[in-house]
Amino acid sequence: MIVASGFLVLLIGSAFAILFRSSVDLRASQRLAQQSEELLLAADQVRHTVVSLQADLRGYELTGHKQYIKRWQVAQAALPKEAETLTRLANSAQRIRTEQVRRAGFAYITKEYSMPLMNVAKLDLPTMRTAAMENNRRVEAIRHECHRIVLTERKLAAAREERAAGVADQAVIASIGGLTGSVVLVVGYAGYVTRAVVHPVRRAAAMAGRLAGGDLTARTSETGVGEIAVLERSFNRMADSLQESHAELSTSRSRILAAADQARRRIERDLHDGTQQRLVSLVLELRAARSAVPVDQPELRARVGRLTETLLAALDELRELSRGIHPAILSEGGLPPALRALARRALLPVELDVDVPQRLPEPVEVAAYYVVSEALANTTKHALASSVRISAHARDDALRLSVHDDGVGGAVAGRGSGLVGLTDRVAALGGTLTLDSPSGHGTTLEARLPLG
Repeated sequence: MIVASGFLVLLIGSAFAILFRSSVDLRASQRLAQQSEELLLAADQVRHTVVSLQADLRGYELTGHKQYIKRWQVAQAALPKEAETLTRLANSAQRIRTEQVRRAGFAYITKEYSMPLMNVAKLDLPTMRTAAMENNRRVEAIRHECHRIVLTERKLAAAREERAAGVADQAVIASIGGLTGSVVLVVGYAGYVTRAVVHPVRRAAAMAGRLAGGDLTARTSETGVGEIAVLERSFNRMADSLQESHAELSTSRSRILAAADQARRRIERDLHDGTQQRLVSLVLELRAARSAVPVDQPELRARVGRLTETLLAALDELRELSRGIHPAILSEGGLPPALRALARRALLPVELDVDVPQRLPEPVEVAAYYVVSEALANTTKHALASSVRISAHARDDALRLSVHDDGVGGAVAGRGSGLVGLTDRVAALGGTLTLDSPSGHGTTLEARLPLG
């Protein structure tokens, strides 16, 4: 960018320098042309005045009228001033010739011929007529010098015009060259900036958009220069770091879920094998004790019966609690029996469509079970539905779940629906959980769980 800017400044500066010099030359040429025009006018005026002097002398010679003397006097008074102006306007090339014209005119009028001749003519007109040839010779000499001044000045003016035309052509060429060079340089500079800056930044922006959208494999090519290359490398390092962090986070979440599921299963097993079995034994002993109570003690018999019923209710609650912690049927029979058990316990009619031909990975089965269990609980509490349809299909590399009810809809994930934890669980397995609940058209909860 610095080199391109330097070239552009140099090119434009050179063009402006040439234009400035051409402008100065053209102004000088214009000034000289104006001076030349004034010189030509002054030479013509001197020549015209000399001719007028000759004509007035000739007129007086032929007619003897006094009016010619007056006109001669006017011309005689004007010629020195005009000759002086001619000399003043002359340049160095014309200065000698104009000085000669001035001296010849002055001599013609005053000392040598015209004035003495007019004085003679006033006294002796016939004598004046004899000097006519000499008068013509002197006038013709002055006219000839004026004519030479005019020719020389015209040649000089033509040369100046030619030089001015050359300067103007040079200025035009400089302008066209400077403009063309500037356009080419600007276009090249714009192309370079587009290739080196705009395109890499656009690629980086597109990759940043993909990265923000969750595509952690987005990377940009490191083809830029300078700060653009630093930006591209920094972006790729950031994406690598995010991908590594995401992988570590997913692994950590999976480990946490696995550990939690194992703890749930252990608690459920301990409850089933320990506390529940003891309670069952206690219920059997209470029933046996109730049978052993004498008939004449009905009050004691009734108290033992009530204690047995209370213990049975506690046992049922414990069994329900253990199923909530981790259903034993899921560990023993897999997902289809566990879903059928959920459907049987549901307070609404449930239509099942299950196609899972074989056992799935344990984390997938657990996640699917809790998705269906949570969906049924929400439907029972909030949906005001009359029926529920559950479908589970294991195809290719994923398990697809769907729970649909015909309730009032309007459910929003994260607002008391209990789906936040399920979303985290499904996401930890690399799956997706979506909720579609338009108001008045029921609710559909869909999950996709990868099997690999």
